[in-house]
Amino acid sequence: MKLKIKKLMSVDSTNIVAIDLIKNNKTKPTLVIADIQKKGKGTMGKKWISNKGNLFVSIYFQISNSKINFREFSIINPYIIKNIIKKYSKYKIIIKWPNDILIKKRKVCGILQEVIEFKKKQFLIIGIGINSKKSPITKKFNSTSLQSCSNTTINNKKILKDLIRSYENFLPQIKKYKFSYFKRNICKG
Repeated sequence: MKLKIKKLMSVDSTNIVAIDLIKNNKTKPTLVIADIQKKGKGTMGKKWISNKGNLFVSIYFQISNSKINFREFSIINPYIIKNIIKKYSKYKIIIKWPNDILIKKRKVCGILQEVIEFKKKQFLIIGIGINSKKSPITKKFNSTSLQSCSNTTINNKKILKDLIRSYENFLPQIKKYKFSYFKRNICKG
């Protein structure tokens, strides 16, 4: 299943753009990406610090007909993203439940899941912020960048291609609910 791609220069939040697209009847599975995110959203109303040069993406799709519930998505999504970024890190990557990915006990990625209803259908929005090139400076938590944990130059376009490919392979499995697929292809390592 192909994701529609919506590339933008500057947004308040890619999740806000995703919500607006859904409410404007753009309900096909879509990936929203922005170069600059001015008001990134974190869980429980927290702010996601969005340094220019890092990767800011939201993916949305309908889940009304899915046999997977929202809670299962919160388990599957960190594994999808971990499997993508682990090939760039020279260190072990850990998932800190429910929504952070850490390298050396420092946050490298945050995930925000939101469900909205439109025309009696539910849509899952997965906001993904990856500190690919720069580490935010904050007193609230320790952070790092993928670049500082890698032996290679980080290329956001390659990470984005991997995200697109992973979710395009994952989405058709949702309706079939092939748990063996999830265990074999997603929840490894």
